[in-house]
Amino acid sequence: MREHLMRAALDAAARGWHVFPLRAGGKPPALHGEQSCPRTGECASGHVKWEQRATTDPDRIRTAWSRAPFNVGIACGPSGLLVVDLDVPKDKSSSDAPCGATTFRALCERAGHAVPDTYRVRTASGGEHLYFTAPAGVRLANTAGTVATSVDTRAWGGYVVAAGSITPAGPYEALCGPETAPLPSWLQAILQPAPRAPQAPSVAVSGHSRRYADVALTAETRNVASAQQGFREGALFRAARALGRFVAWGDLPRHVVEQALQEAGESAGLSAPECRSTLRSALNWSIAHNQARRAAA
Repeated sequence: MREHLMRAALDAAARGWHVFPLRAGGKPPALHGEQSCPRTGECASGHVKWEQRATTDPDRIRTAWSRAPFNVGIACGPSGLLVVDLDVPKDKSSSDAPCGATTFRALCERAGHAVPDTYRVRTASGGEHLYFTAPAGVRLANTAGTVATSVDTRAWGGYVVAAGSITPAGPYEALCGPETAPLPSWLQAILQPAPRAPQAPSVAVSGHSRRYADVALTAETRNVASAQQGFREGALFRAARALGRFVAWGDLPRHVVEQALQEAGESAGLSAPECRSTLRSALNWSIAHNQARRAAA
């Protein structure tokens, strides 16, 4: 078992992926935490976390995995990876909850693309990890539900369990796609955060707030209408997320936002059904998550 896991760590490192030990049979890091840091060795100048300690050095890997049958963690950020986690519903009794693979496939279809062919791993729970090469010079963060229901991503600040690792729920197994494909531009457009709009002052009068919302609507509509091929779906998605807050706060009627973005999306080249589907999900999410922003401002 120990030799098998060491080989899994070395194989990942040979791909240029930075690895670190996870607890034997588990998924948490096996490295010491900040509270128990001895402040010696690598931590002499301060606690060094798993992301910084992950390595591709074969000698360090052999030394670490000779001590115990550690599972293998891959630090996504240092490895230049963006991993899409297609999860399965936690509530097995609900047959209505879609799995991540289903919602991601539907998202790809709306974007006009097939599910990308890339290196993938079946997780112990029955989900899948899709590995992509992150774009150079772009620092992507982890997301949870931003892409679609039951679809999370891991990048800087995140890690995944590597193929070859074994848990009580089952093994992590490489499925197909020996090569890691570049992150699709349309998916990057969804993941990259849009510039944050200035927050409305807490004592702003309603007239000023509505004028600010109107300016935002004009700007976002223009961004969608001018989006280039491959970035249109992402631009529409981000615009709906940004404007949904004004709908939640009562500054813009939902039908006005939907009509403006629908027309902008279609003028950019998206189909009417694509626009409606993207707008519905993005606005629903934004409205649900921005109910308290006005009161807290």
